[in-house]
Amino acid sequence: MDLDWNLRELRFFVSAVETGSFTDAAGELGVSQAAVSRTIAALERRLGEQLLRRIPRGCEPTATGRQLVPHVRRFLADAQRLTDVVLSRHGVLRLGYAWSALGRHTTALQRAWAAAHERQELHLIRHNSATSGLTEGFSDVAIVRRAVEDQRIDAMVVGLEQRYVAFASDDPAWSRRRRLTMAEVAERTIVVDRRTGTTNEALWAGSGRPLSTVESFDVDDWLDAIASGRAVGSTSEATVHHHPRPGVTYRPIKDGPRIPVRLAWRRDEPPTGLTELIDTVTRLYAEADTGRASGSVRR
Repeated sequence: MDLDWNLRELRFFVSAVETGSFTDAAGELGVSQAAVSRTIAALERRLGEQLLRRIPRGCEPTATGRQLVPHVRRFLADAQRLTDVVLSRHGVLRLGYAWSALGRHTTALQRAWAAAHERQELHLIRHNSATSGLTEGFSDVAIVRRAVEDQRIDAMVVGLEQRYVAFASDDPAWSRRRRLTMAEVAERTIVVDRRTGTTNEALWAGSGRPLSTVESFDVDDWLDAIASGRAVGSTSEATVHHHPRPGVTYRPIKDGPRIPVRLAWRRDEPPTGLTELIDTVTRLYAEADTGRASGSVRR
């Protein structure tokens, strides 16, 4: 028995059941009544059983037809979801991030994208993994702040961010400080996220002293450790804008190495809109750098 299901036949069958008439089904489907009759007859021949019987008022399902209806509805719903996924590949661009998206540039990107791309929405998706959901299939493009070693992934640096230190707001030694140094940060216990964070022992290589660290697993855990005074954190300026937290103060590290911001994507599947996204984000960071430089000159 050939049971390669034909979606058209199944749709016609369910429509006839729901409307109770071949004629009404034809009107709902936008085809002729004869087309409905032929299509359902073809399905019945392949199954070797009658699914609908004609009655004076139209048609009704047979016992077999009634048994199949709920299963066919679920099958058609799954097929529609699959169709929606395929269509959304062109209608939606999923931008993943692990911690803080693009910081103060996030809203500017969303508004600029909405104004310039009426047919493609930009969806931000937070996923706490090394590739911000890219390798897991949750995002089409990912914001990452550390090099991606997976050979299946391409990436491009789109901007640089200043490094900040985060500490408890009532810290007796730092609460009045406006800037700190890498050496001062190294004197404290530092909370690090080894999966997605930008802070590790290599930043203080050659300092001649071991670093005291505790590990966190996401930004909320990281902030909790800092607010409690148990540790301090080193992070990008995007975190400052994306995650303000009562009890936590952020200050720039004046000699901290700047953090490269990358957009990453699967090498064999560059998504629709990738070039425009790279251009827009790069422009936002460049404009911010220009404004910062102008401000420095005026001062």
